[in-house]
Amino acid sequence: MANIKSAKKRVRSTAKKEVNNNIFVTKTKNSVKKVVKAVENEDKENLKEKYNAAIKNLDKAASSGLIKKNKAARDKSRITKLMNKMEK
Repeated sequence: MANIKSAKKRVRSTAKKEVNNNIFVTKTKNSVKKVVKAVENEDKENLKEKYNAAIKNLDKAASSGLIKKNKAARDKSRITKLMNKMEK
């Protein structure tokens, strides 16, 4: 354990940030899963709303550095492809 006051504070603040980051990453993953589930269940009413939420969460996570930009782009591409496939 750290002895210096500032180091103790960094330990506390890092723990808080880690919790918040983990919550947001989980929220992002769940939003993508909701889109996939809506496509599987052919739920056209809620699909667009869930799709927009997933895109927004992926962009936020990528811009804040929680996930890499390429992963966000890849996930957005995959769910867009699924959505377009369903609309045909």
